[in-house]
Amino acid sequence: MAVLTAVVGAVLLYPLLRGAKEAEDRRSGEAEVYRDQLGELERDLAGGLISAQEAGYARAEIGRRLIAAAKDEKTAAKSPAHGSYRLAQAFIIVLLPAVGLCLYLVNGDPGLPAQPLEARLEKPGNDLAISIVKIEQHLAKNPDDAKGWEVLAPIYFKTNRVGDAELAYRNVIRLLGPNAARLGDLGEVLVVKANGIVTAEARGVLQQSLALDAANPRTLFYLALALEQEGKAADAKTAFEALAKQSPPDAPWLAVVDQHIVKNGGQPMVSANDKAPGNPTAEDVAAANALSSGDRQQMIRGMVDSLDAKLKEDPKNFEGWMRLIRSYAVLNDRERAADALKRGLAAFPADGGEGQQLLALAKELGLPTEVKQQ
Repeated sequence: MAVLTAVVGAVLLYPLLRGAKEAEDRRSGEAEVYRDQLGELERDLAGGLISAQEAGYARAEIGRRLIAAAKDEKTAAKSPAHGSYRLAQAFIIVLLPAVGLCLYLVNGDPGLPAQPLEARLEKPGNDLAISIVKIEQHLAKNPDDAKGWEVLAPIYFKTNRVGDAELAYRNVIRLLGPNAARLGDLGEVLVVKANGIVTAEARGVLQQSLALDAANPRTLFYLALALEQEGKAADAKTAFEALAKQSPPDAPWLAVVDQHIVKNGGQPMVSANDKAPGNPTAEDVAAANALSSGDRQQMIRGMVDSLDAKLKEDPKNFEGWMRLIRSYAVLNDRERAADALKRGLAAFPADGGEGQQLLALAKELGLPTEVKQQ
């Protein structure tokens, strides 16, 4: 590779050196032309073809041009750039390949055996991308392998390949038949695909899931969200409250449900969320209602700052991160909301269930989710 680099460098350098030589030859030829003109002028004067006065004018003009050409030639010869061609040549042909070779010897592994794609597909190890390619190749040959689609669908969803995840879940349902979990998975994918909007198609799929499992919290949440998005605040509040009441006290989705209850005009389900630091108590709500608009805003800001401080001490509180992100968004402090999302994903990576919920919340609030790639 070093030899090839040197050869390529020489090929690229040749036109540059040739151009410099051609410029020197052109300046030298220009001076010779002016000398020939002086000789021809003297012959014309001797033959009486021009007068002495005309010859003097012509001689002065040709002499001026000759002096200028000679001066340019000397300047080019003494120019530092003239001598830098050899330095450039040495750098490109010798030093550049040498530096590249040294860097490779330090960072590379010359003794590593070749690993063609087929061999890597046979033993993908921890390489998720290779594993996906391997499953995709298998499904291309066996499109009715339900198990393969069932394995691939959640991987697509976690890697944000939402369109592929939808196709995979539809194939799972086609091959294995519908059940509450599969329909719920497809409904969630359709919601994410629509940037957090529960479309008519998603709602239809979720209602099918609800008919098979009336207590599925994910299905109940998205159907309540659909009511909220339709402007039916009272119905949405009732649906979210019902979900909160039937959920276990330590359910990770309670913080988000509680926020939607408040958003639709209800009171926080304090009894259901008393484990989440920073949640307002009934006394806090009553005190806030008694304050003026400015004082109420200041009180809310203080509560959010207190929650932020608690999460710095205990970053493994998922409900706290959900509440903090939404609180900053409600306060229209999008910069801090995005920072809270980044810190939350550091505690709960995007490839886990909690991380996916954080990203889903960010999409609902219109926050940038590029941090998930970190």
